Amino acid sequence: MQQPSESRVVMAKLVAQKWLQNVATPEYRMSVFYGFDAKKAKMLPSLLRAFRDGRVKVGSLTAIPDLGIQEESESLQLWSGDRQGMVGLQSWLEKHGYETTGMW
Repeated sequence: MQQPSESRVVMAKLVAQKWLQNVATPEYRMSVFYGFDAKKAKMLPSLLRAFRDGRVKVGSLTAIPDLGIQEESESLQLWSGDRQGMVGLQSWLEKHGYETTGMW
């Protein structure tokens, strides 16, 4: 049985590294905790989806077209590649009584 050459392995790693550098983009995440207001909790995900799609205006913020939204039992996970948009959204959410944590 023939052993794989070391130069092939090194070349494969270099190709993978170059591909990742071209394709990878930064991603910023934030958790939004609902608190005790169940009515707000039901409306927030749909409001943020409409904001992402440009159908609703949220304060003075511009829409974040790559905003990802995932609903969980007591929180909402948001992510995007737009750091400034996420910082603005976080301040808007905190101004309206939501607790947020971010991973910038």
